[in-house]
Amino acid sequence: MHHGTSELTGSSTADGLALAIRLTLLLCTVVVAGAGLLRPLGGDPPGRVRATLGAVGAASAVLALVSVAALDVNVVGGAVHAVLSVAVVVTLTRPRVTVGPSGALLVLLVVETGAGRSGLDLMLDLVVVTAAATWFGVVVAMASGTWLGRTVRPGGLMTSLGVVLAVAGALALVWSGLGPDRRLLTTGIGVVSLAAVVLPVAATVLVVAARRWSGPRGATGLAAAGVAVAFVAWTAAPALGRPAELPVPGVPVLASATVGGADVPVLISPHRPGTNLVHLPASAGDDVTVGVDGDGFVPAGGRRGAPGRWAEVQLPEGRSEIVVRAGGDEAGIDVDTGSGAGSGPPGATGADGPECATAALGGLVGGARDVLRRCPAEALSDRDERSLRSLVGHLAQREVPAVALAADDSPRSRLAARVVRQEAQRHGLPVRTGPVRDAALIVVSGWTDAHTTVQRTAQDQTRGPTYLYGVHLAPWLLTSPVVNSLATTSLALDMDPRGPNAVEFVVALGGRFGGQRPTLDGYRRWLAAQGRSDAEQNRIYASAQVTAMPMGAGEPHAPGMSGIGDGAGNWIEGAAVVPVTGPLRP
Repeated sequence: MHHGTSELTGSSTADGLALAIRLTLLLCTVVVAGAGLLRPLGGDPPGRVRATLGAVGAASAVLALVSVAALDVNVVGGAVHAVLSVAVVVTLTRPRVTVGPSGALLVLLVVETGAGRSGLDLMLDLVVVTAAATWFGVVVAMASGTWLGRTVRPGGLMTSLGVVLAVAGALALVWSGLGPDRRLLTTGIGVVSLAAVVLPVAATVLVVAARRWSGPRGATGLAAAGVAVAFVAWTAAPALGRPAELPVPGVPVLASATVGGADVPVLISPHRPGTNLVHLPASAGDDVTVGVDGDGFVPAGGRRGAPGRWAEVQLPEGRSEIVVRAGGDEAGIDVDTGSGAGSGPPGATGADGPECATAALGGLVGGARDVLRRCPAEALSDRDERSLRSLVGHLAQREVPAVALAADDSPRSRLAARVVRQEAQRHGLPVRTGPVRDAALIVVSGWTDAHTTVQRTAQDQTRGPTYLYGVHLAPWLLTSPVVNSLATTSLALDMDPRGPNAVEFVVALGGRFGGQRPTLDGYRRWLAAQGRSDAEQNRIYASAQVTAMPMGAGEPHAPGMSGIGDGAGNWIEGAAVVPVTGPLRP
């Protein structure tokens, strides 16, 4: 099975050859820099050691120049790196002279290794590069057979350096977000992070054991090899990125599958044993199918009133794999529904499942990883109740002759219908059923039935006057598929879809989930995850399908008007949602 990502980097965009060049360059450089820096502590190295260092130094110089073209490295930096590498090798026979270019090369190496990093990451880079260079310098100095250091012994120095490297690796492992779980052995970042801790420990043990029984020189070669591999692992880690979070039973999974040459975001909800919804953005295309453990593939298609594409799958207890297939390619996403955990909330699947899933999506985009315990359609929130009461009061103030009500059997819809009837009775408004000419239609059903109702109303209006006082939607129906089913609709909202928080959410959701448009409960959970609130007094907002304004080329918008249509910050695709009243009375 092709998972669409490089096993080494975990990223489909990583260039394996470029990474190999970089890792080899850094390893050769740290060896050369360390050998020159500690050259005064050893005698004249034998011919084979000089030849080896010459080859390593030449490789460092050549790879530095190759990196200018292959890795888009700064030309001056690459040239300086190459010159310093050659200078260290040329001056090895003059110990006091070679320290200068070696120190400069080490500084350059720290800069190259820590490029783009800061804080603790940069500090650990400095420690690891310096400790590794010193270790290799000790090895080269010992190869001469003469140790000239008077205040420190090579075995003790190597032991201390091994401890430093192991501690730095352990701190980086904790900082990476990895825990003591299977990711240490099943992901690239886990393997290299573990190697950066275990190999220095093993090298230190070898040196300590050799000091006790045969002196440090007997274990020098093997320990040096371990430190070399640990250094390569350390420098490879930044290219692998942070590890993906382990799936937690009951917490919807937001992941990415690389299929057909593109990264496709995938949402799996409620992530419990039994029926689950797999959600992909509309941008994923029409040929996507979804299966479990490589079997039982079903097409991901549209659902009435819901954005994007959806597939319904049956997940077993425990760990399994959701497989997404498109364009002749497929990718797997690990899931873990737990054992004996039961199914998800009642509204997590069925007609109201997409709304529940997209609500969870909003929280995930905001950084929350909460167990999905309740779905929006299971209860009428206080905010939505106030909005509905404000809507009915507004219609009564406009002296609407009557209201018609469209509801379904979900708990929220039944409660909302009761609120509308109570408020209509309080204002003396009759409640009608069926298509009515002189009435306002209030839709309080879920997405599926609302989509059908609004589409049917649009058809009725083509045959004759119907609902002359408008079609008014419950707040949770502020979604592109429902709103765009009719040319013009209105809603009572206690938030501004054009406000800074709302626009930030629209952009964040679209960027994380393939350009998908937002939903109200997804927005509210995103706000909660961000520790924010934007509740205000209810206003009536009207949505109209307008994608162009009659303006000349380059002509600015009139004062107070903003661009509308398909912009990244628009709540409704291809439509403008604007307030048409001031604050309504509670």
